[in-house]
Amino acid sequence: MKTKMDFVYSDVKEPHRDRTKEILKTHPGVRNFIGRNPYTVFIVLFAVTSQFAIAYFLHDRPWWLLILIAYFVGAFFDHMLYVTMHECTHNLLFKKSSANKWVAIFGNTPSIVPSAISFQRYHLKHHSYQGIPELDGDLPYNWEARLVGNTAIGKAFWLLIYPVFQAFRPLRLKEIKPIDGWIIANWLVVLAANVLVCYFWGAKAFVYLVCSVFFSIGLHPLGARWIQEHFLTDGEQETHSYYGPLNVVNFNVGYHNEHHDFPSVPWNKLPEVKNIAPEYYETLAYHKSYTKLLFRFLFDRNISLFSRVVRKDRGGVPFTQEFKAPDEDLIESEKKG
Repeated sequence: MKTKMDFVYSDVKEPHRDRTKEILKTHPGVRNFIGRNPYTVFIVLFAVTSQFAIAYFLHDRPWWLLILIAYFVGAFFDHMLYVTMHECTHNLLFKKSSANKWVAIFGNTPSIVPSAISFQRYHLKHHSYQGIPELDGDLPYNWEARLVGNTAIGKAFWLLIYPVFQAFRPLRLKEIKPIDGWIIANWLVVLAANVLVCYFWGAKAFVYLVCSVFFSIGLHPLGARWIQEHFLTDGEQETHSYYGPLNVVNFNVGYHNEHHDFPSVPWNKLPEVKNIAPEYYETLAYHKSYTKLLFRFLFDRNISLFSRVVRKDRGGVPFTQEFKAPDEDLIESEKKG
């Protein structure tokens, strides 16, 4: 089967902003879910402590045990931290942005690569400009999609080293400050943690942390999350939610349509958004199993990295034209009426 060699181009704006307005009009009670959950900081503390404790435990254990625990345990802790970093990005823990940034940096310490602050920059653009390559870091490069193709081997390779591909995405993004004091602080803190782990506990402890990172967002059922969120697995519906058991340990990150519609609602309230407006979400296609989706992605040759919607303008304004970006946190203006 010939690989599809281009993305799906759309002339209409992303679907979330209009749906947000409709839901707020028909279900104004959803505004009550907007807020913060400071108790999320305890999840960060638990996951960070657990990862470093396991790394220490494994520093003199067999390599096979290290890999096994990284896949079945460490991946879940790292994914927890990724989700909490995402909450910090939207300032959903504390009112002060700086407090959320410091929690995100702390949560980034077992993850080897300093990414908490950089993720914040490009993720907020992803919300505002979904599908625009110059602003949406979630989209793969054209060369990336061509390289991977639609074979199971190619797609498995892509998932296996997904963090590497992801690291190159921000290089193409416009309107994002590449370095500042927060970026430097993030690098210093995470690299210091890396050095301390290597110096006091040795190579095996460090390799455990590296493997946990790659498994948590790579060739693992958890890695199917990247396929779930915005790949075209059901016609041209460009955002999907996941309503399965892993939402318990992933803190409802599967509620992706709900999150894009209401990015100022913390993780613990996202199911309530769906419950209050079921007619808007139960009529959309969704996924119930990450494992099933992972195998479908790998072996369905009709699904490739080109299975994404791409736009050439933002809200009717061409990218090449000067444009003042809206508030990055989309729902705040709606909250005010």
